[in-house]
Amino acid sequence: MSDPRKERLGDMDLEEFRRIGMRIIDWAADYLGHPDRYPVFPAIRPGDVKGRLAPTPPVEPEPMDAVLTDFEQIILPGITHWNHPRFFAYFANTASGPGILGELLAACLNVNVMLWRTSPAATELEELVLSWLRQMLDLDAGLHGAIMDTASTASMVAIAAARDSAEPTIRLRGMAGQRRMRLYASEQAHSSIEKAAITLGIGQEGVRKIPTDPAFRMVPEALRAAVVEDLGAGLRPFCVAATVGTTSTTSVDPIPAIVSVCREHGLWLHVDAAYAGMAAIVPEHRDVLAGCEGADSLVVNPHKWLFTPMDCSVLYVRDADRLKRAFSLVPEYLRTEGDVTNYMDWGIQLGRRFRALKLWMIVRYFGHEGLAARIREHLRLGQQLAQWVDADPDWERLAPTPFSTVCFRMRPSALACIMRSADEAERESIERELDRLNEALLDEVNKSGRVFLSHTRLHGRYTIRVAIGNIRSDEVAVREAWECLRAAGARLCADERFVSCSRSADEGRGKS
Repeated sequence: MSDPRKERLGDMDLEEFRRIGMRIIDWAADYLGHPDRYPVFPAIRPGDVKGRLAPTPPVEPEPMDAVLTDFEQIILPGITHWNHPRFFAYFANTASGPGILGELLAACLNVNVMLWRTSPAATELEELVLSWLRQMLDLDAGLHGAIMDTASTASMVAIAAARDSAEPTIRLRGMAGQRRMRLYASEQAHSSIEKAAITLGIGQEGVRKIPTDPAFRMVPEALRAAVVEDLGAGLRPFCVAATVGTTSTTSVDPIPAIVSVCREHGLWLHVDAAYAGMAAIVPEHRDVLAGCEGADSLVVNPHKWLFTPMDCSVLYVRDADRLKRAFSLVPEYLRTEGDVTNYMDWGIQLGRRFRALKLWMIVRYFGHEGLAARIREHLRLGQQLAQWVDADPDWERLAPTPFSTVCFRMRPSALACIMRSADEAERESIERELDRLNEALLDEVNKSGRVFLSHTRLHGRYTIRVAIGNIRSDEVAVREAWECLRAAGARLCADERFVSCSRSADEGRGKS
């Protein structure tokens, strides 16, 4: 018998859609109820997934049941599970229940939020929910928001607006013939700031990295001195990108002092608060955004710490007209009448997804108090882990813990004793050994599938990061990650590959 799908044009049969949809929802509910049944990091090699799938597209229709079987048997074993309660790498990224359902509805409606008239409800809901978010963050009413895909795009859009505000002829003539422009960011700023400079024609050499203090925060006096020096050299300073919650350490730049420098020299201030800005939803932590009333633009990411599925990043600007002057370009076929918001004028995208729907559903479902309670618990867990690290003589914290991300490494106490009496060459040798130890430690823990962590380098030292922010992470999950690290560390210190660690215990006891 021939497959009726060959003769039928149009979309999937609705009864099949209903049956498969119910199967997928059932699977999703089971998955969200027990994500820890899977290894958080897959034990596969590059090419394993592609190698099990057909190298050419199917000629004939295939049953959706067969597609879902391949999803479960081939795709799923190659997934790194960001929804896992022991996913502590990078920054947490949670798909909460109401957010997932919001994505489903948005995909079903499939509207393009470029003009008010292309979907009035989608445009007005975006305006509304971003006003709600601004109020929950206790930001002033002078800020106006638009949803972007990621903070990388949002920062690039803000820096482009800053560039065009400083040199309005760039929009028409481009960068050729302009004075070399200068963008400032700290040594700890996210790489997206530098990528924005590359994309916008400012170039990597146009980004001046400002030194940080021992807590990894931008030094305002160093910023001021850099601006003065660049002005004297004939350069055109135009923008400062400050950070609230840097990627490596979650440090917070001193925004009020940076505002002062920007006002003194007429510079646009962009604040990257993609991660830590959400802490301001907790009333007792609203001071994290202190000084942002002086910012020209600010980005926060609901998809980092507000339990919103990827992707959803919010750019707030103080003067929307300055942003639109940089980007608005309206051909005849997109002209509209009336005093309405057309979000196509707010950035580079013409096609825009209905991201506001999932954010609106999340805020409605959890409420301000519910969201604050969950973030408050993550903050508590971060401080708890920091205390465990500080209390263990074989481990040391390498940065302050202002939020819920902890930066530390294993440093056996015996080695610490030896280092106190070692000369510079010996200390450097031990530091290299510690780097090897911690890199091997992280690799072993991640390969176990029980926990997934990431790393950075601070003052040249290999540093393990534990970032707590998943809606499903609790104290049991954090404690398991800590015990997994300690157990792996003990095994490695007995490994002959790490001579200094395995032989130092007796020496350390003798010197201490």
